[in-house]
Order: sequence, then C-alpha cells, then structure tokens
Amino acid sequence: MSRERSVGLVLSGGGMRGAYEVGVLAGIVDALGLGTNDAAPFDVLAGTSVGAINAAFVAANSHVGHCNVRQLRKRWANLKLSSHLRFQTRGFIRQLLAGATPPSGEDEHLGTSLIQPGPLEQLVEESIDWPNLHLNIARNKPQALLIPALEVETGRTIIFSELSPQSKYIPAEDPRRTSEIGPIRPVHVLASTAIPLVLPARRIGRYFYCDGGLRFNTPLAPVIRAGATSIIVISTTHRELHGEHGHSEHPERYPTFTFLMGKVLNALLLDPIEHDLQMMDRLNEMVDVYEHGLSPEAQAQVDRFLHRTRGAYYKKVEKLAFFPSLDIGIMAGDYIRDNFKSFDVEFLPRRVLERAAKSDPGTSADWATYLMFDGGFAQQLMTLGYDDATTRRSEICAFFEHNA
Repeated sequence: MSRERSVGLVLSGGGMRGAYEVGVLAGIVDALGLGTNDAAPFDVLAGTSVGAINAAFVAANSHVGHCNVRQLRKRWANLKLSSHLRFQTRGFIRQLLAGATPPSGEDEHLGTSLIQPGPLEQLVEESIDWPNLHLNIARNKPQALLIPALEVETGRTIIFSELSPQSKYIPAEDPRRTSEIGPIRPVHVLASTAIPLVLPARRIGRYFYCDGGLRFNTPLAPVIRAGATSIIVISTTHRELHGEHGHSEHPERYPTFTFLMGKVLNALLLDPIEHDLQMMDRLNEMVDVYEHGLSPEAQAQVDRFLHRTRGAYYKKVEKLAFFPSLDIGIMAGDYIRDNFKSFDVEFLPRRVLERAAKSDPGTSADWATYLMFDGGFAQQLMTLGYDDATTRRSEICAFFEHNA
C-alpha cells in the first residue's frame, strides 16, 4: 500500500464491547486475504477506552499483514469473569470518605475504584509486545499510535501520541485538546480505559487521567492530523437505539440503578459516535463546495483563515464505518440469563448479576458490557463483529482498493 494514502483506524469500545471490534478486525483481515508477508492495512491507529488496548495490540503486530488478530481473539476468549469482576467494596468506600487519592502508604498513582485493577493491568502489560510496538512505529509500520485520555483536574483531553520519524502531527488550536508526543506506555492505555470510579484513574507525571472517551469518544480529528487520508471507524453502538425503536423496554417502571448506570455510560462513552460521523459527512460536502465553488483567490483566503484558527486545512476524508447489527446490551442480558448458574464470582458481583438474570428476556444490561469481562461473552461479540464485517466484504475490498 502506498504511503501517500494513509488509512486510519479508530476504536472506541468500552469494556467488553471491545470484543466486537476484534471480530470486525478479523473480518477485515480475512476479507483482504492478508498473510504474514503482506503489509498491515492500517497506518494511523487511535483508541479510546478499551479500544486503546486493541489499538496498541494492532500497533505491536503491524509488522505482519494480519496483525496477529487471531492471537488477539484468543486473548479475549480466555478472559475469566472470576478474575476480572472482583469488587473492592471496603477500600472503595474508605477511599471515597478519605478523598480521591488513596491514603498514604497505598499506591498513590491510582485513583478510587470499585473494581480491582490488577487483572486488567496484567492483560495490558502481557498481551501487548511493548518493545515490538515501539520498533514497529520507528519503522513507520504504523505511522502513529494515538491514545486520548481525560486530564481529571483540568477537563482537557490529552492525546498521547507516538509517531514514526517520518510522521508529523499537526496540533489543534483548541486548548481543550492538546497532544503529548512520546512513547506510549501501559499506563497511557490503562488511563484511557479507566471508567471513573469503576476503574482507577492513573497518575502520569503530575496529573491523574481517566477514560479518554468521556470527552473525546471518536478521535477522528487527531487521526487526520496524524496523516490519515481515509478512516475506518468501528462503533459498538447499535444504530436502532437512536431511531424509533430506541424506547425503554418498560416505560411504566422506574429504571433500576444498574439500568441507569448502563445508559449513562452509553451516553458518555458511545452515543457521540453517530454525531461525529455525521459531522465528517458534512465537512466532506463542505470541502466539495469549497474546491469546486470558490475561486483560487477565495480558496487561498479560506486556507489562511483555517490555518490561523485551527492549525490545519479541511480536507475530504473517505470513511468506512461499522455498527453492531444486534444490540450488545440486550446480548449481555441474554448471556447472563443463560449462563448465570455457571458464573464463578464473589458474593456481591453475584448478587448484581442475579438481578439481571431474573429480568425479562430482551431486557438490556448495558452496565454489564462495561464490567463483565468473560470469555464466553467475548466469543459472542467477536462472532457478531466478524459476521458484520463479512457481510460487507465487497465494501471492504473496494475501500482498500480505492486507497491503494
């Protein structure tokens, strides 16, 4: 693939929804027939929340065409609910009463959290070949890895960026979104996955950082500023939720706490994707008008204005977006009802899951998609993602042929 054309990949799944992304990636790799000796299909990678883990893995394996996606699928399939869904209730309450930072003598690099972070830390540190990640980027395969995280104190989004020597990142003029260039480390990925209070915020330098999806769910602009000329976006939101079918399953009942928590997390971490993609379509239309409807003098004047106010010009960017064909929240509820008796978890997590297991069939359990790191559920989501990508094989091939 010619480096004059750069394909960006944007991953923004929260929690278990990241498994859907892995299924789509596997479908893309198979649709293109990529093998070990082929070039990797993605040039600029960005990930928020658990999408940061998948993006870092792809970066670490971009020396081969298939990006070792099968290995990534195995990692997700081997997740153990008993290891990942472990509450630290006493410590959580004590930290809330004592303040946001753990008391002296404990790990002061971690914020307050309900879930024990150890298993996720182990997953990030062991599943990603960090030396190979840096080596690949140094060799321009990929050109860049971008991991946004929210700076808790200031509310700014910091885009932690590792770039190849041949790459250039055009910083934004918006003070709410700044970039830091340097090696991506496990702490950056863990910071971007840190859903507030559920998983601990991470101290990087002087400041604490948490889930990058809270203020910057779909990092399209940074991918473009890092050189991408076309973008693949993998959403984990079922599109029908925003249409006429997106009503509450039981409007006559007041929602439970877990139901509300799931919907709030969706609103914060997932819902902006549709708007971001619509904005990209509008900008593409505007660029068409700009290029064909303005005189060269007027275009030069607009270019000077854009460079002064945002640091970069607008350009037309082709996109290919994937959305789950099924509601992942409903899939989670059904999975809990079908498998609850086999779950090996502690008392409190079991009580929370039991409530979902007793709910009516077809009821959403969106909250569980952020907490329930279970290999069996991951298999279902990866199969869904793979099938969704396979049904669009011709679109995938056309997209990459056009960008060859």
